[in-house]
Amino acid sequence: MTGHVTEGHARRVPGFRQSGGQCLSISQYTVRIDMSAEATQGAGHTLTPSGYIAEHLQNLNSIGGKQQSVVDFSVINYDTVFWSVLCGVLALLFLYAAARRVTAGVPGRFQAFVEMIVEMVDDQAKGIIHGDRSWIAPLALMVFCWITVMNAIDLIPVDWVTGLNHLLGIFHLHLPHHRAVATADLNGTLGMSCAVLVLMIYYSFKIKGVGGFMHELFSAPFGAKWYLAPFNLILNIIEYLAKAVSLGMRLFGNMYAGELVFLLIALLGSIWTFSGDLSALGFVGHVIAGAVWAIFHILIVLLQAFIFMMLTLVYIGQAHDHH
Repeated sequence: MTGHVTEGHARRVPGFRQSGGQCLSISQYTVRIDMSAEATQGAGHTLTPSGYIAEHLQNLNSIGGKQQSVVDFSVINYDTVFWSVLCGVLALLFLYAAARRVTAGVPGRFQAFVEMIVEMVDDQAKGIIHGDRSWIAPLALMVFCWITVMNAIDLIPVDWVTGLNHLLGIFHLHLPHHRAVATADLNGTLGMSCAVLVLMIYYSFKIKGVGGFMHELFSAPFGAKWYLAPFNLILNIIEYLAKAVSLGMRLFGNMYAGELVFLLIALLGSIWTFSGDLSALGFVGHVIAGAVWAIFHILIVLLQAFIFMMLTLVYIGQAHDHH
């Protein structure tokens, strides 16, 4: 291929504004795709579809760029912290408003809806937790509501930051691009799963005592033989770590995949510019496909919140059981 870009290789990408010498509207922005050496050298100045996705998957963090190492505790993702706290506050306000509107008579629609959720969580807690549930059942309810709100942020259009900046530009304000879905960030989901791990260890000490829990670590599952104690301990440590990692990875994987599909659909609605403007195909690829996936994604939003809540109850319930 030559170093020139033909009109047939143009691609339109929605919702992007490039800094520098060019400032283009959503409908005007064109991404050039060229596999030549010259185009590759200029890739840093031209946004490609892969660059569009990478830009949307970049967190607003304390280093102002991509994290280089897999584990770096010095990096703080400001967007994950902000949106997780905001969603937690919204979940608390939702439950507080429900508690304030409780009546002894015929419940309204809102009260009936909240009572359905509370009864569902309480029934699950009764079947799993054998003991005092005065703190665990409300914890499970909060976990379900909190994760549901965080997951539901994924239903907001992917280019909402760009659209909002068009409005804020009137007041000479600019919102930096960031990721709003905290559960699509592995740091956020592993942080929640580590909190569940701490609760597992806490209730193990509380229910079984220090001696009982230590005896369980060294005697289960192979038996209370002195020569099997190291193997029992290693296996139990691996089990606890595997529970925490799998709990966080499961939520992250599903929400990250859902976010990625929304980005691919956003690109799908912009690639129908070859020799003519086939806007009908763009409408089908962007609006129709996006609406269908958003409807299906509602199931994923609720299902992943329910699974995280159930596994939290199961793991805490195992801390109540004696081997």
